[in-house]
Amino acid sequence: MIIKETNIKGLVVIEPKVFEDKRGYFFESWNQKLALENKLIFNPIQHNESSSGYGVIRGLHYQLNPHAQSKLVRVVYGKVLDVAVDLRQGSPTYGMHHAVELSGENKLQFFIPKGFAHGFAVLSERAVFSYLCDEYYNPNSERGIKFDDPDLKIDWQIAAQDRIISDKDTKNPAFAVSEKNFTI
Repeated sequence: MIIKETNIKGLVVIEPKVFEDKRGYFFESWNQKLALENKLIFNPIQHNESSSGYGVIRGLHYQLNPHAQSKLVRVVYGKVLDVAVDLRQGSPTYGMHHAVELSGENKLQFFIPKGFAHGFAVLSERAVFSYLCDEYYNPNSERGIKFDDPDLKIDWQIAAQDRIISDKDTKNPAFAVSEKNFTI
């Protein structure tokens, strides 16, 4: 497992060591000991999975403290553009985002700590998205940010006419007025 820093402190991309042969492949998707050796503190307690078709954009989602979640995300099948936005007031990268392409082929994983909004866009015909969380879902602390907020300048790589957005996500507020309670 190779842990690679991104341009935003706390966000990391994890590249597993994949063993392939004529039978298929095997890899460790999580190793607590290696994570701790790399100062990555994460104790997952919930595992979620979703399936979506091309053009679906989910997000940007997060939970307020004290129910904020760190997430380790990966794609089992298909391809997505995964995005995290820094919501930590006082951070030099506050309001900035990092995007990474995750796929069943590259098997990369993206670790998103507490204090970030998260979303993804499906770039393949179908994608199965899997994520571990270190806190349980809490509907009372759930918040969102408008996925196409012009201040965030996220290129979702999906043409406007092909985007499929939930009614709930179309009503998310802009970044500037969204409720946040994270500090660095």
